[in-house]
Amino acid sequence: MLNFDSLNYPYSSRRNVTISKKGMVATSQPLAANAGLEILKQGGNAIDAAVCTAACLTVVEPTSNGIGGDAFSLVWHNGKLHGLNSSGQAPQDISREKVVERGYEKMPTLGPLPVTVPGAPAAWVEMNEKFGKLSLEKVLAPAIRYALEGYPITPTLGENWDRAFKKYSKECKGEEFSEWFKIFAPNKRAPRIGEMWSSKDHGETLRKIAETKGEHFYKGEIAEKVDHYFKKYNGYLKGEDLEQFSSQWVDPISVNYRGYDIWEIPPNGQGLVALMALNILKQEEFSSKEALDTYHKQIEALKLAFVDGQKYITDLEHMKVSLDDLLSDTYAKERLNQIGDTAITPEPGKPDQGGTVYLATADEEGNMVSFIQSNYMGFGSGVVLPGTGVSLQNRGHSFSLDKDHYNVLEPGKRTYHTIIPGFMTKGDEPVGPFGVMGGFMQPQGHLQVVMNTIDFGMNPQAALDAPRWQWTEGKKVSLEQNFSSNIAKSLNRRGHDINLSLESDSFGRGQIIFRDPKSGVLFGGTEPRTDSTIASY
Repeated sequence: MLNFDSLNYPYSSRRNVTISKKGMVATSQPLAANAGLEILKQGGNAIDAAVCTAACLTVVEPTSNGIGGDAFSLVWHNGKLHGLNSSGQAPQDISREKVVERGYEKMPTLGPLPVTVPGAPAAWVEMNEKFGKLSLEKVLAPAIRYALEGYPITPTLGENWDRAFKKYSKECKGEEFSEWFKIFAPNKRAPRIGEMWSSKDHGETLRKIAETKGEHFYKGEIAEKVDHYFKKYNGYLKGEDLEQFSSQWVDPISVNYRGYDIWEIPPNGQGLVALMALNILKQEEFSSKEALDTYHKQIEALKLAFVDGQKYITDLEHMKVSLDDLLSDTYAKERLNQIGDTAITPEPGKPDQGGTVYLATADEEGNMVSFIQSNYMGFGSGVVLPGTGVSLQNRGHSFSLDKDHYNVLEPGKRTYHTIIPGFMTKGDEPVGPFGVMGGFMQPQGHLQVVMNTIDFGMNPQAALDAPRWQWTEGKKVSLEQNFSSNIAKSLNRRGHDINLSLESDSFGRGQIIFRDPKSGVLFGGTEPRTDSTIASY
């Protein structure tokens, strides 16, 4: 069991760590967390609760995820950790050359071109069938209910929705975006905080996914609507792309950090970045969190890991550098030697070659789930399939149009993926799931949460409360406004280009559930930067 003090909150969010025994669900939206708990109380396990919560989040937090997005999961079941990659590929009919011929120098953010195959519904079906105890119809029932009956808009949700509406109003002028405004701005504005919102189309799509175990989405009416829409608006996605898609069970990857194994999904996800940074930092000793040297070395290690990740990470089948080489102690020591007393502008190394939602669940039987899904940038591409309520992701924006780039756009290829679930074990025992959503902040959040927990003995809530830093590029580092001013000034003197940010939503939103292996008692922390909560009993 991790050694932490449940009464020590140096960065108070006015929340204590949540403690329970029978079950726990932690996520960014209270209605979704309570729906997951409802499933646990009906006899479902942590996997059922995770699928229920994920489906609910597409309804009650559409600003960050949807049915048309991707998903990844780490599932602890029956004494083993399982990884699920449910990220979709680029259309078979697209190519770098076709996009370049249309005048693009980089992949667009909005419209039909950056849409890749949605993987989230397949993840729900796969997890439910492999590990669930309840029927998919029962597990998706709360999400269907919220979509059909409606729910009131919460504060952070309302703020993000209004921001998205203003953005899409400026940038989404064509007819191809009209369904987005019909569904998500029915009164020609974003729903206001406290106002009810519902989507009958969304609810019916969820109902049909549940009844057909995903067939409706990948081989039925949704696939037909994809064909019609993308043909009409000169896109490349086809129903055949959906029909050929399947989730993949994968072997999670890990590094041992001070006696604890930290687990991530292998590429195309960027969890590798967090592991590479931890591999560098485990060679150092950190006696105090609030020390200049601690922050300086964390930032420098992360920068070095990130530039490697941005160069090498792509679809695992297309990677040209082995994971073993990138995670070797030899390479970690080589990168550590590049960290000095002042900030560097990082460059990729040469190893020897051989806006998202996160949730965590646990049950009394010892099952635990780390799950993440996303439309990438807020609502995604701005494309909503008419009559479905399905907002499609813009994950293809991450592809490069540079023909020499490792992550260059190719037909049927999975792109570099930002969303990553995390999990911690010690020996043969699970410690528990953790995650921090938020684009390229995610491996940075994983690094900070892991070190807060292991190096500095923080309980799950305090580990999430701690002010965060975020490297953006070069020597640029953003700090949350409640960050120590003395540390900020000292980092600036060491050559870091420091910016104090007034926006907390760019620093990610996290959840943690840890389990005492002897008693089975669960300890949870939830994100103070959003509407999040923990539901437990």
